[in-house]
Amino acid sequence: MSETIFCKKFKEDLPALQIPPMPGARGQELMGSISQKAWDEWKSHQTTLINEKRLDMSNPESREWLLVQMYKFINNEDYEKASGFKALD
Repeated sequence: MSETIFCKKFKEDLPALQIPPMPGARGQELMGSISQKAWDEWKSHQTTLINEKRLDMSNPESREWLLVQMYKFINNEDYEKASGFKALD
């Protein structure tokens, strides 16, 4: 049975991440505060943003912008969405 965590994105107990999603303190922070579900949703949204905005991930400014968007997404703040994107009801 997988461990659960109170996910700050979804405000409920959900299965925890099994490994830190990134190295260092930032990865440990995320591992202690978000669920696997939240991380999976972020990865999907991140891919959409990278493709639509044509971000060059070798550019430090693009990586920093994406990191800011990740924290906004996880904290349920107003984050960047793809133009014309409509969530399925």
